[in-house]
Amino acid sequence: MFERARKVMPGGNTRTTVYIDPFPIYADRGEGCHVWDVDGNVYYDCINNFTAMIHGYGHPDVTTAVVSQIAHGTAFGAPTESELDLAELLVERLPSVEQVRFANSGTEGVMMAIKAARAFTGRPKIVKIEGAYHGSYDFAEVSLDSSPANWGDMPASTAYAKGTPAGVLNDVIAVPFNDTEALRAVFDAHGGTIAGVLIDPMPNRAGLIPARKDYLEATVEIAHCFGSLVIFDEVISLRLGYSGAQGLWGIDPDLTALGKIIGGGFPVGAVGGRAEVMAVFDPTRGKPALPHAGTFTANPVTMRAGLAAMRTLTPESFEHLESIGALLRKGITDSLARHGLNGQCVGLGSLFKVHFTAPPITDYRSVYPGASERKKLNLFHKGLLDRGVLSASYGLFALSTPMTENDARDILSAVDGALAAIASQP
Repeated sequence: MFERARKVMPGGNTRTTVYIDPFPIYADRGEGCHVWDVDGNVYYDCINNFTAMIHGYGHPDVTTAVVSQIAHGTAFGAPTESELDLAELLVERLPSVEQVRFANSGTEGVMMAIKAARAFTGRPKIVKIEGAYHGSYDFAEVSLDSSPANWGDMPASTAYAKGTPAGVLNDVIAVPFNDTEALRAVFDAHGGTIAGVLIDPMPNRAGLIPARKDYLEATVEIAHCFGSLVIFDEVISLRLGYSGAQGLWGIDPDLTALGKIIGGGFPVGAVGGRAEVMAVFDPTRGKPALPHAGTFTANPVTMRAGLAAMRTLTPESFEHLESIGALLRKGITDSLARHGLNGQCVGLGSLFKVHFTAPPITDYRSVYPGASERKKLNLFHKGLLDRGVLSASYGLFALSTPMTENDARDILSAVDGALAAIASQP
């Protein structure tokens, strides 16, 4: 299949994140917390389409909602009640969100949040965390993979993709994570030009380290003092709790970007926030400050799937995910120690990440993998595949509600085997 793919796709690939050297596995079907590849191998799915499939595969409520909607139509050039139903659920659950606007991906949700902050404040610049991933929008990608070769005392705004315009770099200020004084210094120097601070409360690519509550509180205080907005990227972190990360931390951002789990397994994105800010999208008085469209935005199949998925995510669901997540995080930590490997397992709720590093984990730079760490990550990832566990190549795991404690112990056994194999390497 990979040889076929190479003839019609550059590098045989449409998603960089799913490529594996020398070739990726190809998924055939999924059921519950398992996936089967085209060769008939079965895996515990511990990445769940990069955190999107919080109910795994074939959830009966989601399937029923989708099949029913397909019979009525998949997309219209008009709004439907389905988007109203999902918007009402999100407004009810998220403390800071008064209004919602849908899109087709988390990337679009972040992009529209950044553009909304600019439209509302009339300012060009955004502040973001060094190493944090926020999708494929040029401005959100800045300093995603900075390295020791371009590090300074303060993060430099570095391009992720070749050809990124200099103007993009000039309008993004990267800062270290959980560093209140660095953030304050940036605002003291540039506050009058900053539209907003873009922050993931537990940034995956920057280490999956939870933000300190005092840091988030200071971020809101500093930004508001200078007339800037705070944008939470909850595309991934919404799966941490019934009201997302903002509910866990008790923080009210001005705007929130959403995606992944709110689509029930279908393409989705959204931006929500205070009505005063969301008014930049309002077309009822002529051209809005921020026009926004999209042919498949808020299509009823996605909306109905998302509504079914979110309705079945109860407080008890999150308690269950936290329970098996805690079991795995402790078990992996113990396994690393038992095999004499430098490493740590971090995360919250249904998310965790394995780092092959010993020093304290504080930010992106503290988890930046050198050649030795990259080798271990590669061995770990492939060792898990050999033992029937599908995870991300960079050490990220995302659990799903069908998983049981017995499933978690099976996964832990596979992890222990993979770590034992790494420890035996010369």
